[in-house]
Amino acid sequence: MPPNPASLAPLAKTLMKGVIVVELMGVLGAYGLFYKMNDSRDFRSTMNRRLPSVLEVYYQSNEWAGVYGVREKDLAAWSANQD
Repeated sequence: MPPNPASLAPLAKTLMKGVIVVELMGVLGAYGLFYKMNDSRDFRSTMNRRLPSVLEVYYQSNEWAGVYGVREKDLAAWSANQD
């Protein structure tokens, strides 16, 4: 005998709330990471060493938004620090 749909409703609501919370945490985490990268060249340097693909997404999202030159300024600053 299949389960009664009414008995599954509380479980479905709980699962949906969990999914929404996880998605909200993901969005807030992505925003926090973007804000930190946008605010600190040193953090972008750390991201360049540890997770260059994430930094690439940051640069591309800025370029798609019409903000150009961040990548070039970072590379110039980082190469000046190495000299």
